[in-house]
Parts: sequence; structure tokens; C-alpha cells
Amino acid sequence: MNAAPAPAAPRGVDDLKLAAVWGVLAALAVVALMPYLAQTMPERFARLPVPLGLVMVLQALQTVVLIGAMAWLGLRMGHRVGLGSPVLRAWLVDRTRLDWTRLRPATSALLGLGAGLAIVALSPLSDRWLPPMAHPPAHVGAQASAINGALASFYGGIAEELQLRLFLMTLLVWGVARLRRDPPGAGVYWAAILVAALLFGAGHLPTAAQVWGLTPGVVARTLLLNAVGGVVFGWLYWRRGLEMAMLGHLCADLVLHVAVPLIGLVRP
Repeated sequence: MNAAPAPAAPRGVDDLKLAAVWGVLAALAVVALMPYLAQTMPERFARLPVPLGLVMVLQALQTVVLIGAMAWLGLRMGHRVGLGSPVLRAWLVDRTRLDWTRLRPATSALLGLGAGLAIVALSPLSDRWLPPMAHPPAHVGAQASAINGALASFYGGIAEELQLRLFLMTLLVWGVARLRRDPPGAGVYWAAILVAALLFGAGHLPTAAQVWGLTPGVVARTLLLNAVGGVVFGWLYWRRGLEMAMLGHLCADLVLHVAVPLIGLVRP
């Protein structure tokens, strides 16, 4: 029996619509990130040559274009390898009802919370690798820090997932599939998950370097702790789609950037 032909990829204009929505949401997330960056890198923000409002507008416009383009490419490549944005596609393009029992958002959120708790548990073990802080974050109080962290969590959940999972991880799997001219196996997806997770950690090195400097211990700690979350988010993207990876990432960041400062508020 002849194999059934592969279904045609959805129209590029439909993917463009989804990418535009993701680009705008990522731009809003970049704006929401700014108070957290001002808290963690106060010296750099004090030296801004232009008003902060202008910086936010320019960053937002740049994000719409760059991450929007990355999202469109990721969506186009994802059709061949079974990766994509099923929730937004169902809402905006297909106009179909979602099978939430397959996506299991509650479980995805719990996995994200578990990843955040694992990072919290591992942090004291790796803190011994850190040198004294070269540029400590600004002291804004636990409640203000939690608010800034909550806003910043949307950047992780939206913008970072669009870059690291929808674009990069999809590109890695698609590239292997194109070279082999065969559907990718589970090993290809796992390799892409691990590579994207390590690069996810590498993306946090500039912030870590601003606080501690860039020593081997800082590099190792930053890569390893962020890879814990990156593997979980990558698996969610592979098995349940972009939105569930975003949900897991958001929940992990809420543990790290909201719960931890608030718990510090009530410690003796």
C-alpha cells in the first residue's frame, strides 16, 4: 500500500498572522522586563544616554520585527517536524476547539513549578562557585522585587520561548530532518532540547557577568541551573506545543522571581 501524501503546510499568511501576534506580545514582555533590569543592573541604567521611555519604545519596535520574524520562521519549519503553536493556531486560524486533555495545562504548570523549585534547591549547592558580587542589584525591598519579578516572568515565558524553543529548537530538528530526508526520531528532539537548554543558559550570562563577573564558576552555575528549566520547557514544547512550554516557563519564573523574594520577607 502506498503511503498517504504528507498534508500541505498551512499558508504562509496564516503563519504570518500568528507570528505578528507573538511579536507584539513579546514586545510588551520586553517593556515589562525593564523594571527588573533596572533593579539588577542599576549602574548600567544610570548611564543611559537617552530617556528610559525612548529605550523601551525602541526595544519594543526591535522586538516586534526580530522575534516576529523568528516566530514566522519557526512556525514554517515546524510544520515538517510536528512542532508549533497549537493553541494560538486553533484560536486564530483553524477556529477549532482544543483538546485540553491532550495539552494538559495543569500538568504543564506543575512541571514548571517543579523546575523552579529544583533550581531553588540546587542554588545553595552551586552558590559556593560564585565570587563576591562586583555590582550588587539595587535594594528595592521584597515586595517591589516580587512585583518586578512578576513582570519579568512574562519575558521569560513569552520572548525567551519564542527564541529558544519555537525558533532555535525547531531549527535544529528541522535542519537534521532536512539533511537526513527522514522524519526525525526521538533522539533528534532530545539533542535539540539539550542544545537549546544550554544556549538558554548562555543567554543569561550577560546578566550574571554584570553582577559577579565572568568566572568559570559563574559560567558553570548559570548554564547548569538554567538548563534544568530549559530541558523541562523543551520537552513541553516537543510533546504539548509552544503555549504549554510558555506556561511552564512562566510558572518556573514566578517561583524564582516572585515566591523567593516574598519568602525572604517572612524569614526571621
